This record gives sequence, structure tokens and C-alpha cells, in this order.
Amino acid sequence: MQPHPKGTRARILLSSVFKPFAQDDEFGSRAINPVELYHNQVTREQGPFSLRMFHRTWSLMLLQRNIAAPCTVLDFPTRQRFVRELRTHRYDIVGLTGIIVNVGKVREMCRLVREHSPASTIIVGGHVTAIPGVETLIDADHIVKGEGVSWLREYLGENTDRPLEHAVIPSSFGFRLMGLPAPRGGGNAAATIIPSVGCPMGCNFCTTSEFFGGKGKMVTFLERGEDVYRAMCEAERVIGARAFFMMDENFLLYRRRALELLALMKANGKAWSLYVFSSANAIRKYAARELVELGVEWIWLGLESTGSGYEKLKGTDTMALARELQSHGIRVHGSTIIGLEHHTPENIDAVIDHAVSHETVFHQFMLYTPMPGTPLHRAVQAEGRLLAGVDLADIHGQFKFNFIHAAISRDQSKTFLDRAFRRDFDVNGPSLYRLMMSMMTNWRRYRDDVDPRVRARVRGEAARLASGYGAALWAMEKYLKASNHTMSGRVRDLRLQIEREIGGWSPVIHRVAGPLLAWSARRNARRFPAGEVREPQTFVDRTNWAGA
Repeated sequence: MQPHPKGTRARILLSSVFKPFAQDDEFGSRAINPVELYHNQVTREQGPFSLRMFHRTWSLMLLQRNIAAPCTVLDFPTRQRFVRELRTHRYDIVGLTGIIVNVGKVREMCRLVREHSPASTIIVGGHVTAIPGVETLIDADHIVKGEGVSWLREYLGENTDRPLEHAVIPSSFGFRLMGLPAPRGGGNAAATIIPSVGCPMGCNFCTTSEFFGGKGKMVTFLERGEDVYRAMCEAERVIGARAFFMMDENFLLYRRRALELLALMKANGKAWSLYVFSSANAIRKYAARELVELGVEWIWLGLESTGSGYEKLKGTDTMALARELQSHGIRVHGSTIIGLEHHTPENIDAVIDHAVSHETVFHQFMLYTPMPGTPLHRAVQAEGRLLAGVDLADIHGQFKFNFIHAAISRDQSKTFLDRAFRRDFDVNGPSLYRLMMSMMTNWRRYRDDVDPRVRARVRGEAARLASGYGAALWAMEKYLKASNHTMSGRVRDLRLQIEREIGGWSPVIHRVAGPLLAWSARRNARRFPAGEVREPQTFVDRTNWAGA
């Protein structure tokens, strides 16, 4: 690779793809695929109780933090704002990132760069680069597959061996509930930490694993517990974070690093909360007490059905595991694939019922999808089972199959996916209610714990239950009374338990704020039966810009 002639003097623009997202357009956006993780993939059938929030493009923030060149990050621009940035500053390098469904937007942005800033070198990274033959679909000078910090440093002539500096990344923004704005992180400010990328488990449908080298391959940014701890401390200092979303496909798999982090948290009295991804076999490396002391409050866990054959579930009773974790107040975020090869119209209801019976706090359902670049895609293509004419913008696991399944038609796949979301909501209620049930379990079990950090953490949760969280229960109870009387009663029981056991001003707050939330929920459901269409705000961040 030839380094850029200007090196660290080059002016760089790093941009995500342009808005809008949650509507059908000529560049591949889809109304069915909004850029909201929870509302799109987890709580999408929960009406006004769906969790609404956005997440920054973390990769761009990490890249910007780790180069010395003058750099602008333009996150979620409009098409017009992107053009104005190109025309105003005349960049030497324009870096673009996108996921596979947004290849049309990446193509258009490359065209806009050629038109409005023809001297710029165009670099494209992100999952869009996994598309076979992507070089023929977009007009870019460099296609960067995999981890990008080292590549960009080398291209700029910087020291590639310099330790990675972790960016301060607020985990989410624009949080709304029942049609009203809510405190960031639900009142518990969270930061995203990225210890590593890739996944050693290597499921055949996983784009993340394949993108960073395939099964068994990972790129580690934060090797030691001390490295993770230092990044967490900075986020705590800068944005007040006390909860941390570990964006690592299997954080608990590396027990030594996790226990090093725990030792530092204990030594410095940190009552932090951790949200992690984990495979079932990694969780079994820990006693429940270790997870509680580490502050693990949320685990995203694959719950593929019996017969799936994936290594991450080998020998695991997922039902028992989920119940054990949640008995300690650890929220399980289940993830279930609909349309695996052994699923049929005859057994799909049993598959869905099995998933729902885990009673997880959150549950993601995704279609079995051969994503371009994955082993599954290559295998299905070799078998001649890829459907012709399916737009890349529709290959995301939340719409319909892009391949020929032995027993389930393309249209049936969406029917079954929607059924799974609806069944989970009807049986287990709003995830927000389940979350508060888990918080209450946590408080009852650990409010008098011998570890002062654990006590502080669960008592902080109790304070939130006694205030706005409990008011949301009041609203849920009234809203669900007509459509699901049994669930309304369960919600009421929890609200009364909170008022009775935690007390304080909770009865007053619930009855004052609850009616406002109930009114807003009904208004939101009436105005937006399919969910309000929301777009993220635009961010412009500049570093090393003085004198550029």
C-alpha cells in the first residue's frame, strides 16, 4: 500500500451513511428497517412500550481518536449536509462506512465525493465491504475489510504499534419511552467499551466473526483488565458513566481479563454495571457470585432451538441457565433464530413457544439469513438456493428469506418472525415491565449484601424503581387492562410491591406521573399504530483541527 502523500497533514472526513433511514427510498433505506437496535430487532411488537433509542457509529469515533491528522466525524448527516461538508473544507481523504443494506447509500456518497471533492481519496470500510465483488458496486480508491485503525495509521505514515486509545462513547442517545423523552440510559448513564472485535465461536451465519477473520480470529484492543478499567474510568470522568456496554462478542470468554477487572473494581470501590454478550459455555466459567460482584446486570445470550447444533450451546440447558441468571437479577437478553434448516411450518410454533418460555427480559428474533460474505452464504450459493433478484437492502434478517428453505416459503418466513415477536409480548408482557421485575429481584436478594459495591448498585436501582420507572408501571397497567387483563394484573402487582417494599414517595410519584405516561402512550399508539418514525440527530466532531 502506498501511503498518502500528505501523511498526518491530510485532512480527513469520516462519515456514516446519510439519512433518512426508517422509510423506503431510492438508495435502499427501508421503513421496516429503522436504525434503532431495540425497536427494530427486540421490542418491535411492543407498541408504545417499545424502547426507542439510537447509537452512534462507534467505529468512526474509535478511528478519529487514534490518528494524529486533522479529522472530522460526520455521523448521520443528511445528503445535503454531507455535500456541504465536502464543498466547505475540501478534504484530502473521505472515509465512509456502512452495513450491507446501505450499499446504495455508500455508492451515492462515493459519487458525491467524485462530483464535489474530486481530489479526495475515497476509503470505504465497514460490513458493506463483505459483499462479494463490492469493488464493482462502488467507486472507491481503497476497500478496507476488517479492523481499520491499523490500516489508517499505516496509510497516514503513523506508528502502527502505538497502543490503541479508547474513545469516550456514550452508549445511546435520543431515548424515548411512551412517546416522551427520557433520561439517557433510563437514568443510568452508560458508555460503550470495545475490548475486541471478532468472535472465536464462528457461527456460520455471523457477519461479525467472518468480517474480522473467521472462526477463532479476533482483534483485541484492550488486552488486560487494567486496559478495560482505564477506559471505563475515563468514560466515568467525562460523561458520568456508571454502566458499561461491553461491545465484545464474547466478553466473558476471557476469564483472566474479567477477573483482573473485578479486582480493580473492588480495590477502587467501583459500583459499576456491565452489559455483556456471552455464549452459554463462557458463562459456565463463572460462579453466580462472581458475575454479581463484577456488576454483570445484562447478558445477551443465544438461545437457538434444540437441534441447531451450534457449538456455543453444546451441552447447555438454556432454560435452567436463564432462570438461574435471572434469579440473581441478571437480565437475560435472549436471541433466537427463526427459520433454521430443521424448522418447518409444523414445528415452528413449538420453536417459538420454547424461546418465549425462557421468560427473558428482552428477546431478539432474527431470520436465518445467508448474509453476503459469510460461510452460510457461500454454502447456500453453492447449493443453488439463493433467491435471484433480492435487493441487498432487504437482506437484514427482519423481513423475508433471501434463500430457498426446504420447508418454509419466503412469505411464510416473515409471518413466523412477526408471530415470534407478538407471542413474546402477549405471554411475557412489555420488556420494560420484565426489566423492573428483574430489578426488584435484584434488590430483594442483594440490598443487604456484604459487598458495599453490590449494595450501592442495587439500591441505586431501587431509587429508580421508586420514581419514574414505577410511574411507567402505572401507565402500563391502565393501558393493558382492556387488551390483556391478566398482564395488567401482573403489572399492578409489581407496582404495589414496589410501593409497599421500597416505599418513600413512590405511591405519590406513581399516581402523579403515571397518568401523564398513560395519556402519552395512548396518544402515541393512536397517532403511530406501527410506531413513530424517528431519525437520529446529526453529529459533527472535529479533532486536531487548529491550523488545518
